[in-house]
Amino acid sequence: MKHLFVVNPVAGKSKPEDKIRLIHEAVGRLPAEMRDGSQFEIYVTNAPMDAAGKIREDAEASDELRVYACGGDGTLNECVNGAALRPNVAVTHFPCGTGNDFIRTFGDDKARFSDIAELINGEVRPFDIIRCNDRYAINICSMGIDARVGTDVHKYSGLPVVGGAAGYVVSLVANYCKGVKQHMTVKVDGLVCGPELNLVCVCNGRFYGGGFNPTNDARPDDGLMDVLVASGVGRAKLLGVISGYAKGKYKLYPQYITCVRTTHLEIECRNVEVINIDGEAEHSRRAVMDLIPGGVNFIVPRDMEFFRDKN
Repeated sequence: MKHLFVVNPVAGKSKPEDKIRLIHEAVGRLPAEMRDGSQFEIYVTNAPMDAAGKIREDAEASDELRVYACGGDGTLNECVNGAALRPNVAVTHFPCGTGNDFIRTFGDDKARFSDIAELINGEVRPFDIIRCNDRYAINICSMGIDARVGTDVHKYSGLPVVGGAAGYVVSLVANYCKGVKQHMTVKVDGLVCGPELNLVCVCNGRFYGGGFNPTNDARPDDGLMDVLVASGVGRAKLLGVISGYAKGKYKLYPQYITCVRTTHLEIECRNVEVINIDGEAEHSRRAVMDLIPGGVNFIVPRDMEFFRDKN
């Protein structure tokens, strides 16, 4: 078995050498029986999506490959795209990024993902993934004002007087001034919503955007996407509705937010719009999303409460 640690050098606040040292120390503490017969490699990424290519190459040369995404949700997304639909590859998240939103789905057990030994000794479970146009997502895809805010935050967070969470606030204000609706139409399970929408959020996980929690019902192993469509919210109501939406209280706003559980949807836009795919930005006038049940093997710590609840 090969263990591949994919390190994103720019994710989070720690230096690449600190991440590499942490991995070496953790592997060195493993019992001999966990190391024997295994190969360990650390790969530091140097370009967007090159992790996916590295995983595909190693998958061809390995009978069994385990991949540890050492970064944030973007690093995990790259690794998922390399591991998707490959039965001999399993992926997991060793969180070293800023948001680490996907593993928040697992509640208090999310802290166990920070123990490399727990991951190396973990169990493999089939997780659903979302195919959005030509890219895969394991957590959440969205379009609308939330995707615009999340994309534009990078414009502001690097400014001298703006940093961290303040970047989201500045981005929200800027996009609020631009307008809170887009010309979009969603077709899902015979339902047509549009032609103006506030946002469309497609959930396989439960958290995104640095802590937004639109639903507590989504699971990455239930064979369905939880889709939230918000429409009719004007500037005067936006902040109140968004505040409730961010806390999973969408059911309090049936006049604005529709929830559908499905395996397929299509979004058409008048103009080119940003698509948030696990925190990564793509741009298109059209988004087609399909759920692929069990599309990726995912490593989780053993005996997690999240799966006991399901069983």
